[in-house]
Amino acid sequence: MTHDEAIQQLRHLGRQRAFGWHVGSDRLIQAGLDALLAGVDTPSLALLAGLLRSEEPEARELFDKVLDELGLLYRPPADPRAARWDMAYWIAGQIVDRTLDPAEGAQLIWAEVASDLGHPQDLRPLVAYGLLLEDRTEEGNVSLESLQAETIEEAARFLRERPPGERTD
Repeated sequence: MTHDEAIQQLRHLGRQRAFGWHVGSDRLIQAGLDALLAGVDTPSLALLAGLLRSEEPEARELFDKVLDELGLLYRPPADPRAARWDMAYWIAGQIVDRTLDPAEGAQLIWAEVASDLGHPQDLRPLVAYGLLLEDRTEEGNVSLESLQAETIEEAARFLRERPPGERTD
């Protein structure tokens, strides 16, 4: 793993935690070890990477300390709607940069964001592609690759038309 990949992994896990997703202590410790081996250096990183199984409860606090030391600590907006929109932009960005499978990303937007926001118009096309990918059968007229490409383009359109920023609608 490269230095940049290790930073990206730390950032990703930090976002997941900030959005309330469960990230096990074992994954946090492994990410710390990966980062340490990739040459990332912060005062708390070696402490995180060296935690024993009996010390796993300390991982969350140390992980946040590492993120803070690297300037990666993310705090979602206090407004719950703004936080959901922020999550939608984050997931769409991962779809576009191909760090997240288009079907999985569109499904996450549907399950974690759209319903909480009352199924807003801006997210409907992306959610529709997610449902098409989920329901796709081999007898369908549209190839998987085509649906994935269209989902990526829809995520890019979403990001272009209303760029990320505090949004509460």
